[in-house]
This record gives sequence, structure tokens and C-alpha cells, in this order.
Amino acid sequence: MGHVRPQHVVDSALAASDAGMRDAANAAMHGVAVKTIRRWRRLYQRRGLPRGQAHTSAACPVCDGAALDEPAYAELLGWYLGDGHLSRGRRDVWNLHVYNDARYVQDNAVIAAIMRRVKPGGLPHTRLVPGCVITTVSWKHWICLLPLHGPGRKHERVIALEPWQEEIVERHPGPFLRGLFHSDGCRANNWTTRRVGGELKRYDYPRWQFSNRSEDILGLCTWALDLVDVPWRRSGRWCVSVSRRAGVARLDELVGPKR
Repeated sequence: MGHVRPQHVVDSALAASDAGMRDAANAAMHGVAVKTIRRWRRLYQRRGLPRGQAHTSAACPVCDGAALDEPAYAELLGWYLGDGHLSRGRRDVWNLHVYNDARYVQDNAVIAAIMRRVKPGGLPHTRLVPGCVITTVSWKHWICLLPLHGPGRKHERVIALEPWQEEIVERHPGPFLRGLFHSDGCRANNWTTRRVGGELKRYDYPRWQFSNRSEDILGLCTWALDLVDVPWRRSGRWCVSVSRRAGVARLDELVGPKR
């Protein structure tokens, strides 16, 4: 439903309020209720929210050639591949949901921030489920930016990037890896034993691990690691590990800790 009052009336009322006019006089001058003036001041002055649904009509980088924040998109793509999915809403509006552990408060704030950067004017919202935060933002054009979406679980279907997506990841492999490792990865301490001079000694060392049941997503992870010259190995059926000291240090620099 559209707004009853035209934008020029709202602008005039807010200007009058800024000039010091009392709400009752402002309402009488513009032919609205006092509570309407108060609501406009609360929403558009104090909170700075956009009026109406302009935030849902952001131009699409694929359809309209709009500018795309590539580093933010690369990271969001990593989050999507790890713990995200699309759902279709009413009127062909798509909802992008990214799940993350509730313990990582800063990471959850980052997810919302990069969503806003990819969709200018977007208004992400969150909801809590046991131990988890789900960050969601709606847009008709998510399906354009995430064409690898499809029915079923990711590990049960082909996951392949479009050439334009590959080019973005090649330009910004660090943010892409950050999204992957912060969603489906971890940095942990590992240990091994070696016999030195007849004595068994224990050695502790850090390593990064990325785990996913999709062979295609594991392949995208190792491809991105190759782009930044980080040595890796398959340490399990569904796991990629980075254990060499130089590789761990490089990934620490690119990815940073979960927070």
C-alpha cells in the first residue's frame, strides 16, 4: 500500500519541526494528526530510516549495470556457500539468510554490514534460534547475484560460479576465504609427537580447517587458497587443512580470528 501523504508534505512538516514549530501547530498546518508528526520525526529524523519501500528497489548490478562492492560481495559469497541459503517470498522477492554462531557477535555485525554494502539501502534483520543468529535481507535481485541457487542441499547438486563471479573472487580472494572460513571453518591447535634423540617429544602447532560436504565448495576453497599461495591438503573426506607455518600466518593475515 502506498503512503497517503505525498513526500512534499512530509518534507515540509519535517522542515517546520526543525525550525522549532510545535507538533500541534505543525499537524494543523499540514492537515495530519499530531501522532503522525511525531511518528515522522521518530522514524525519519531520529532514526534516519528511508521512507516507504525505496530500500527494496535497489538497482541490480547484473540486470541494471549498477555498481557492485566487489570485496563485500566476495565475502558474502563465501558466507552464502558456507552457511547461507535463499528462500522465495511473495511477489518474487528473495530472502538471503546467513546462519552463524551467536557467540561471534562481531562476525554477525559484519554479515549485516556486507549485506548493506552489496544491496545499498538494504535493511538486514536478525532472529535468534538456539545458539545461532540468522541474518536476513530481502531483494528481488538476490537470485541474479547468486545464480548458483537451486533446489535441495548444496552438497546434493552442482555448485559452480559464473565467469563474472570467478573474476571477482580472483580479484578479491581474501574476503572470499574470510567468508568461507568464518562460516564453515575454524582455527585450532593440533599436536604431533616425534622421537628426538631417543626421547618422544610433543609438538603443538596451529592450523586452519575448512569443512563442507560439497565437493564443489571444497574445490572453490582450495582454488582460492591457490590464488593466495597458501599450501593446503585434504585431511579428510570433507575437510581441507592449512597446517604449514607460513600458510597459517598468511591465512591469519587474510582471514583473521572469529569474533
